[in-house]
Parts: sequence; C-alpha cells; structure tokens
Amino acid sequence: MSFAFAPAPPVSLAVAGSEARFPVRRVYCVGRNYAEHVREMGGEVGRDPPFFFMKPADALVTDGRFPYPGSSSDVHHEIELVVALGPGATIFGHAVGLDMTRRDLQAAAKKLGRPWEVAKGFDHSAPIGAIVPAGEALASGAITLDVNGARRQAGDLSEMIWNVPEIIAELGRLFSLQPGDLIFTGTPSGVGPVARGDRLDAEIAGLGSLHVEVL
Repeated sequence: MSFAFAPAPPVSLAVAGSEARFPVRRVYCVGRNYAEHVREMGGEVGRDPPFFFMKPADALVTDGRFPYPGSSSDVHHEIELVVALGPGATIFGHAVGLDMTRRDLQAAAKKLGRPWEVAKGFDHSAPIGAIVPAGEALASGAITLDVNGARRQAGDLSEMIWNVPEIIAELGRLFSLQPGDLIFTGTPSGVGPVARGDRLDAEIAGLGSLHVEVL
C-alpha cells in the first residue's frame, strides 16, 4: 500500500509494569457524571441517559506539558478516571486523565446550541498518565486535583451518577466499541481556571498521580 504522503504515527500510551504500549483508537468522554459538578455548572441532577462527546486521539498529552491554548482566556481543569478497553470491549485498565476545557468557548457554544469541539477537542486537551492494567471496573476510590499545592477538586469514584459498567453499556448501544478505545468518565466538582506556570497534581486511589505543567 502506498500513501500520498507519510501517515501520522499511531497514538499509544504507556502501560504500567510493561514494555508493551496501549494503541489508542477513539477517545470518548462522558458529560456531567458527578452530581455536585452538575450543580456547579447550573444543571439539574437526575438519572437521564448520559451524554457523550469525543476528543481526537492525538489530543492526548503524555509528557506532562500542557500548552495554554489560543482563542481562549478561561481554560479549566477537570480530573477524570479514564477507562481503557481491550479485546471484546472488556476493561483493559484505568488511568488518570485531565479533560482540559476552554470554558469560555464552551459557554458560547451552549448559548448558541452548537457542538463543543472547539471547547473540548483542541490540541493537547487530554493529558493522561500510564494505564494501570485491571480486569474489573473501579467502583470507589478518592479522586483529587491540586493546583500549585492547593486542593481544587476532591471526590470519590462511587459518586459517579453513571458507573463504569453502565457507561460502557450505553456507549456500546451507540457506537461499536473496539480495543484501544478510551473513556473519560466525568469530573467531580471544583473545576476552575488554570494559568501559565501552574502545576497540576491529579491523583486517583490505586492509579497513582499525573503531574502537568501549564506552559
């Protein structure tokens, strides 16, 4: 097979305890999956079906460096549990991730009833740590994020409105889930702005920490 020009290199993530890497296919994200975050964003808490958006695979950041994006003056942090799917759309493992959001552009899109891509799917918008292999979904555990040593977000995975098996089941009804898919599962309350020079320390119990510098 020949190409008109050289294809982009495949996107992959480190796997804890292994030299093998996880090949990334798609990146799904769940919106508003913690009650307190729904409230802080002005929504009403309920058990409506979860809604989803996507990020490009090449928006993943693995070197701990987040360049502050252009066209925005209000970029927020959102720590999230990331679920990695293996063969048969079963759980391969989990990772700590950040769903970085151009909040001002998201607010404008919401007001006009437009899609969120410019707010959620921009370059470098998904810092992520190594995948920790696991065969079962995480149901509980502390999830926290500090900015420059001060606690901003704190919650527990058990507080998710839709748990991991439910999310996978609902996604599977809407998309053909495949090995290499990632699912960002939502963020607890406390989201807020970042600035150049900030250091973000994100941690989920059992998965370790993700350290990110805002450039």
